[in-house]
Amino acid sequence: MKLKINSLLSYNVPERCDLLMQINAARLDNQIIQSEELSVTPDISLTYIDAEEDIGSRVVFNVEGNFEFAYKAVVEVSREPFELAEAQQKSVASLPSEVVKYLMPSRYCNPDFFEEIVTTQFGALSGGALVLAMSDWIHSNFDYVAGASDSDTTAIDTYIDRQGVCRDYAHVLIAMARAAAIPARMVSAYAPRVLPQDFHAVVEVFLDDRWHLVDPTRMAAAEDIVIIGVGRDAADVSFLTSFGAVELIRLSVTVNPI
Repeated sequence: MKLKINSLLSYNVPERCDLLMQINAARLDNQIIQSEELSVTPDISLTYIDAEEDIGSRVVFNVEGNFEFAYKAVVEVSREPFELAEAQQKSVASLPSEVVKYLMPSRYCNPDFFEEIVTTQFGALSGGALVLAMSDWIHSNFDYVAGASDSDTTAIDTYIDRQGVCRDYAHVLIAMARAAAIPARMVSAYAPRVLPQDFHAVVEVFLDDRWHLVDPTRMAAAEDIVIIGVGRDAADVSFLTSFGAVELIRLSVTVNPI
């Protein structure tokens, strides 16, 4: 699938500070960037650095006052559909060392809280079948409500409140998967059927020696997701991280098939 992406972000920074932005599509074997342009107003000195796991990149800059980033890209996604239900999980002892960290608690995802819940709710399921069952349960039992969460909302908060947005759905699935000894991480992404249109958050789980995309909101399929970056949870893949006060003025995202 070929997708045309346009995103625009405007902010005001009252006092000069450093910021990190991650909105560029990642360059991967199964998503080819055919064209892209990142512009900023006013002209600001930008430094590119590698993002988590060398997937995608971050822009580092220092600014005061109003600024605006505009990103345009055409990306061809060649990711094939995969029958996740058949995927098997490995024992923790057999996992690659670089994957083990995605079993650990992180800022928004505490798997310890979910261990008994996963065992009681999903019984003897394992691997991909378990991930799909957990994702289906989240989709069926949570309400997608814009503004229902904020930057302090954890997977536990969302599980108790039974509502949130894509990042919250993803945090719960990540925490549940980790509780079942399945490595899981957050993916920031663009996708065409996200409503309301915005940056999207989905999950990757490590099964059968590779990472697989899962979206508990059911708004995006693996074959039409454009990955921006990955991380332990939303703290690692925020589209903007500031080291000072920042006011959002405008955010606009459109993703359309070509």
